[in-house]
Amino acid sequence: MPSILITGASAGIGRATAELFLAEGWIVGLLARREDVLQNIASDKPNAIVIPADVCDPAQVASAFGSFQSQAGRLDVLFNNAGLFTEAAPIDEVPVADWDRAVAVNLTGMFLCARAAFKHMRMQDPQGGRIINNGSISAHVPRDGAVAYTVTKHGITGLTKQLSLDGRPFDIACGQIDIGNARTELLAGVIEKAASEAAPVPPTMDVGDVARSVLHMAQLPPEANVQFMTVMATKMPYIGRG
Repeated sequence: MPSILITGASAGIGRATAELFLAEGWIVGLLARREDVLQNIASDKPNAIVIPADVCDPAQVASAFGSFQSQAGRLDVLFNNAGLFTEAAPIDEVPVADWDRAVAVNLTGMFLCARAAFKHMRMQDPQGGRIINNGSISAHVPRDGAVAYTVTKHGITGLTKQLSLDGRPFDIACGQIDIGNARTELLAGVIEKAASEAAPVPPTMDVGDVARSVLHMAQLPPEANVQFMTVMATKMPYIGRG
């Protein structure tokens, strides 16, 4: 039975992905801070492993990956998903505290989890595995007023490339999924705000389509890798020029 550890598994893309992998029979590590929510997702699912942890804390991350390895036997895939979006503003109005939070979760947290996964994949027998980083289309094209999110997600693209290179000798593949406007709790607020202001409602897609895309990446044989995948609402203004 293959195994995957999913960060940010308590809500949104992480939860949808976790539920799909559980249904597909994978051993799934559910990592997030809210243990009660994780326990609810894992209810009556013997292939779920609940791992409450903060991705920003190096000691908690190391402990979480060690716990998963001991329970699952090995780590085949990491979906490095946990992230946050701070309030939009021009750079001179962005609180330094918001910048620090974005860097801590979106960049340092993903580095710590990739680091822990890489270690276990390099040391396990047979050696190897796959890391899938959640980038965002903001890793390539920014939204207005999103400096902290944009910069950290550009950093994830660099992390993905570096892991792909450094993982080759150890049969560790790394790819990145860049997602745009999946219907989650976070996007629901954006839609409601647009409706209340009589503004255009942004195009969206079902979050289940994201989960199925991650599953496709995870199921590839070791000799194949999706380096970068963009999955988004078809009518998003991502491609084009003004």
